Amino acid sequence: MDNRKNSFQLLWGAALTAAGIGVFVILPHRMAQIQQLRQAEPYDFDMLFLWFCFGLLGVLLIGGGLRKIYGQLRNSSGTSPDDHRRD
Repeated sequence: MDNRKNSFQLLWGAALTAAGIGVFVILPHRMAQIQQLRQAEPYDFDMLFLWFCFGLLGVLLIGGGLRKIYGQLRNSSGTSPDDHRRD
């Protein structure tokens, strides 16, 4: 059961990372569509705010996924997560 849980956690971390990369890959295309739909200037505050929000979403997804992958690989190598905790 523990091996299945570790495999699932690794898969979940990879899915989070892939979703974050997907946000960055599709972001320019979607922002151009939003800009055309709204007929907005590229550097309006609301367009910059959307860029920031989607960029932050991508960074958090990638960071969370890599953290989960790193934590699972570190746990599977035999070290306990409590061994390296800062106090």
